[in-house]
Amino acid sequence: MENRHSFAYDAITPMLFCRNCLLQPLPNIPWYHLIVEVGLAVWIVKLLFFSKSYKLKNIEDKLTVEEEDALIAEWTPEPLVPAAAEDEEPMRFRSVTSKPGGHVVVDGKDCINLASLNFLGMLEREQVTEKAVTALRKYGVGSCGPRGFYGTIDVHLDLERRICEFMGTEESILYSYGFATISTALPAYAKKGDVIFCDQGSYMPIQKGLIASRSKIYFYKHNDMEDLERLLKVQAADDAKNPAKAKVTRRFLATEGLFFNHGDICPLPKLVELKKKYKFRIFLDESLSIGALGATGRGVTEYFDVKVSDIDCICGSLEYGFASVGGFATGSVFVINHQRLSAQGYCFSASLPPMLASAAMEGLDILDGQPA
Repeated sequence: MENRHSFAYDAITPMLFCRNCLLQPLPNIPWYHLIVEVGLAVWIVKLLFFSKSYKLKNIEDKLTVEEEDALIAEWTPEPLVPAAAEDEEPMRFRSVTSKPGGHVVVDGKDCINLASLNFLGMLEREQVTEKAVTALRKYGVGSCGPRGFYGTIDVHLDLERRICEFMGTEESILYSYGFATISTALPAYAKKGDVIFCDQGSYMPIQKGLIASRSKIYFYKHNDMEDLERLLKVQAADDAKNPAKAKVTRRFLATEGLFFNHGDICPLPKLVELKKKYKFRIFLDESLSIGALGATGRGVTEYFDVKVSDIDCICGSLEYGFASVGGFATGSVFVINHQRLSAQGYCFSASLPPMLASAAMEGLDILDGQPA
């Protein structure tokens, strides 16, 4: 009998102990804690057991086929462009029916050509035309493939080497479209989080390259070196506040040698001086200055007697002074070879037609042999 009472006592004692453990702290708990906890418990119970379940109602009223046709007939889409005025004349393009040299036939009239960028007169050189025709007969009209696949032809490599010899650089790369040269070469290096300083007067290809890079852009006043240095000091102060971020932030400057929109020359010696002081890379577009500036037509670097090695990447067009199509970038091997895998205008475009590469190379040879 005593054993049974002992067993019952042993079984009840832990239960009483647990109840005491739960109830003993209650007097020490703040009253507002109890209210919040009880409220949460009631809300959970209500959410689990008393909440209504919602079901989608079956839509019994459906439109008939006649009603659908009527609604479709009444619907009028908004025009993609504003409607033209009744008295507005349709767009008409002037038609050129001759070789675009010093004189050109426009709409049947012989005119003096003041609109062409053929300022070296290469289009009128018979030897340029002959080189292009010879290449046309040998290679055909186009390459039909990008450079990295099966579009690299020997004349491309010859022209790249010839540009290196002419500019005094280590490596060059050809693009099929002049506009795409600087606009894709720049974002091949500058990415989101980097910083680019750019002249406000820069032309459209540079502006598109800035947009594609997604970098932080600082525009300085046109050819205003004091304003540029002010922005460089602001960036230097930001770098001093966050050294860890500064270590991974790359800095670039994009400008033109001879400005397309203004016709003036960039102060390249001062830019190189600021580059060495504030540590940034210079991307220089010499599309108009190649063939026009310098004693031998080598551009703004020769004009100011600046070392080509002080410029990180020189870009240019073959569409102005060389009577052809396409563009090029030239500089060190390390810088230029990066574009062969990262510049979209190079990787995903069909290569320059061989006849145009041959024409550009002949124009370069003429310029090199007759710089005056």
